[in-house]
Amino acid sequence: MSETTMPAAEVSAVADSEVELQSYELAFHILPTVAEGEVSNVFEAIKTQITNEAGTIFDEEAPLRFELAYEIVKSFEGKNRKYTSAYFGWVRFKATSDKIAHLLEEIDSKNEVLRHMLIKLSKTEEENPFRFHEAIESYKMVTTIDEDELVADELVDGEVVVEGEEEKAPEVAVI
Repeated sequence: MSETTMPAAEVSAVADSEVELQSYELAFHILPTVAEGEVSNVFEAIKTQITNEAGTIFDEEAPLRFELAYEIVKSFEGKNRKYTSAYFGWVRFKATSDKIAHLLEEIDSKNEVLRHMLIKLSKTEEENPFRFHEAIESYKMVTTIDEDELVADELVDGEVVVEGEEEKAPEVAVI
């Protein structure tokens, strides 16, 4: 029998690739039925689960409540329940890929989590986190009304007529 040996450089490269840490982001919604004071406990439980699975947390955004873009239905205790708001947060961490499946099973088993998503981060995404709650705050619109420019409205035959607007006759095309 011939024995094949692998050069030491290749052996260390294989060993390094097996234990190479990947960067991940776990984004999640916590049920709005969780008391506001308990949301931080759920968040801490999620982070503890990540560190128990040999993950190292390097960034996070604590969950805050907001209105969802669409209704989410979750089956809970044999009934479908509809949710229009949730607490949203995320955690970024480094871990080996072999630990991820078990972590996702643990997150799935948490009754307080409405839904979650895990993504693998690229180097660019890792360096430039998107701060969801800051972005939501910056997009809130503020409407102001200048009281000097207000014009009195009249109700004429069930229609609102604004002063200064003249009724225009429809344009007629002559053929």
